[in-house]
Amino acid sequence: MSHFIAQPKQGVPFVSVQTMAKLINKVGIENVLLKLTQRLKHDFARWHEFDKSPRYAAHSPDGVIELMPVSDGKMFSCKYVNGHPKNTFKELQTVAAFGILSDVDSGYPVMISEMCLLTALRTAATSALVAQYLAPENSTTLTLIGNGAQSEFQALAFKAVLGITHIRLYDIDKNASQKAFNNLSNCGLNVTICNSAKEAVQGAHIITTCTADKKNATILTSDMIPQGVHLNAIGGDCPGKTELDSTLLERANVFVEYEPQTRVEGEIQQMSESFAVTEFHKVINKQSLGRTSQDELTIFDGVGFASEDFSALVFIKDELVASGEFELLDLITQQADPRNLFSVLNTEQSNKSVSQEQVA
Repeated sequence: MSHFIAQPKQGVPFVSVQTMAKLINKVGIENVLLKLTQRLKHDFARWHEFDKSPRYAAHSPDGVIELMPVSDGKMFSCKYVNGHPKNTFKELQTVAAFGILSDVDSGYPVMISEMCLLTALRTAATSALVAQYLAPENSTTLTLIGNGAQSEFQALAFKAVLGITHIRLYDIDKNASQKAFNNLSNCGLNVTICNSAKEAVQGAHIITTCTADKKNATILTSDMIPQGVHLNAIGGDCPGKTELDSTLLERANVFVEYEPQTRVEGEIQQMSESFAVTEFHKVINKQSLGRTSQDELTIFDGVGFASEDFSALVFIKDELVASGEFELLDLITQQADPRNLFSVLNTEQSNKSVSQEQVA
């Protein structure tokens, strides 16, 4: 990790949506996903260094607003993120997010960043990283059920990290599938739009479910899924929101990020507290096995954890150091005497007086 601490006299580095898009296009989205996957692997491998807790969530009938804090003792990060499926009917995004990265020693912000694009990247990179350990060998076909904002990122992450060549799409909204098809048409992938979830999973080695509705849904039933498949279940991410039949979970070897959070928010909220799961960091650190045979059914019950946002923010920070392309926010007061905060008001009043004299 490069040494990049906030300089309050200069302002706080800010990564806007435009700057983020420029960085991604400059590096190349598949290269970004590859690099981010490596950063995630590095941080999962030092899981014990993080101060962890389930995220704070404020639930409403139509959505949720969450804060996701974590620290490794040197840096602290926190993401603000919502999930409001009905936003699409208001021409708003289902997910809106931004994040902050801070220096623990001083408490000063190191960077503030948009996290709509960055969350999509880190979610896709996490999915691909987990699949490296859980997907069947020589996987070539990925099914994406739910073709909203996350779908293209998932497809490109699995292509870059695992070498996936075929994508099968299904969404109850045909326009969403067509959107994903169009966006992926020039990415070197063989893409097919399917008419049902049952059709979409035929021949798939990996299946990603990423639907938006905040309800106990059953997108996949046990009879639809054969042995030897890896399920990447990332749509269920809050209490009362699921995608998988509980019988499917009972058949599988289930992996999670942070068990206390996933018990409340993930697919396993349907199961008893005694239902066995494996935290993924144990697989990275060779404390537990991942996939043990080609005919095993594996499930990643991914709800998103704060350490993944930490990894993504540190990754972008380091890319900013290399590029030097960021804005500076006048976010922290910069008076000469740190104890004389009131002087900021006096300075403002002085500037106003000078301005009025110039007008006169």
